[in-house]
Amino acid sequence: MGLSIRFATAQDAEVIVGFIRELADYEREPEAVEVTAAILRAQMESDDPPFECLIADLDGAAAGFALFFRNYSTWRGRPGLFLEDLFVPERYRRRGIGRALLGRLAAISVERGYGRMEWSVLDWNKPAQDFYRSLDATPMDEWTIWRLSAAALNRAAQS
Repeated sequence: MGLSIRFATAQDAEVIVGFIRELADYEREPEAVEVTAAILRAQMESDDPPFECLIADLDGAAAGFALFFRNYSTWRGRPGLFLEDLFVPERYRRRGIGRALLGRLAAISVERGYGRMEWSVLDWNKPAQDFYRSLDATPMDEWTIWRLSAAALNRAAQS
């Protein structure tokens, strides 16, 4: 059977949540996951899904995923692809799955006329950083991600 990359459907919601939970464990934040398969399924079945997702199948088993959405660059005047999550469980690593997922994402970006593809990497995740560098990706060291969430988001909304 080998390796294949396909777009996820709403029927893959359980698999996607499983990958998200494994990723959260890897990133040392298992308690941070709030999403459920029901939430993902409903979003994927909506008229305007907030994300797209690729699933890597290896010999009939789900072996990795890439969840992404469109963003926009004002400087380029074109949309881009933002990769929210890329994860291949340890048992499937070093088989070209991550490279295949990123390759497919790059092809999607080119096919759709996107100006770039971006993602975030934890500062301690050296294996991921080395992998991305091997693909000629470059870190944006001069940029820092900022976030409002939970109570801070609600306070800002009332300002």
